[in-house]
Amino acid sequence: MPTVLVIGASRGIGREFVRQYAADGARVIGTYRHPKDVESLRALGARALALDALDPDSIAALGQQLDGQPIDIGLLVAGVYGPDVNDLSPPSREQFDLVMHTNVLAPMQLIGMLGQNLEAARGKLAAISSNLGSIGLATDTTNWLYRASKAALNSVVKTASVQLGPRGVVCMALSPGWVRTDMGGPRARLDVGDSVAALRRVIAAANHSHNGRFLRYTGEQLEW
Repeated sequence: MPTVLVIGASRGIGREFVRQYAADGARVIGTYRHPKDVESLRALGARALALDALDPDSIAALGQQLDGQPIDIGLLVAGVYGPDVNDLSPPSREQFDLVMHTNVLAPMQLIGMLGQNLEAARGKLAAISSNLGSIGLATDTTNWLYRASKAALNSVVKTASVQLGPRGVVCMALSPGWVRTDMGGPRARLDVGDSVAALRRVIAAANHSHNGRFLRYTGEQLEW
């Protein structure tokens, strides 16, 4: 029975990961930011742990609660979208800090904290990125702050793979597609359940050859 840690489990893709893995019998740990989400995560079968990803002390406290527990699958799902612009309008300092701290700094801190847990299980680390994080595929200016944050997250995952890969951990950045969630909106093409089921298949099939790759939910390798 694998142990799955979902960072950002209260809603959307993270919550669906919790639901599906728990339904299949995995030991699931899901993090929440707001106390109101505790009972709903427990109702899905998860162990609910508090985490404010913007607070280094909260990240350290999570590490203490995990206490060296081996983690077979670590999922970094928590993220924010930022200003919805279609041109080169610059973000405010506050907008920049929120998006970059949530989407880049927090994963860097979490990966450093979770490294030993993943190594103990020779596990898999998957960070939820986006097609918009691909520099090579960029063809427009949509949401350029979010794009920049996901491109940076991709770099974080790739760099982590250099150290963790030789220690038995498979590190991947995954694009879930355009998913109908609070972030993706009602016009998105993919149902959240279908996206997560496909992502789970990619994760399950991953081996050492996938370490340091950027993969679509279909399993297709994406350009950095």
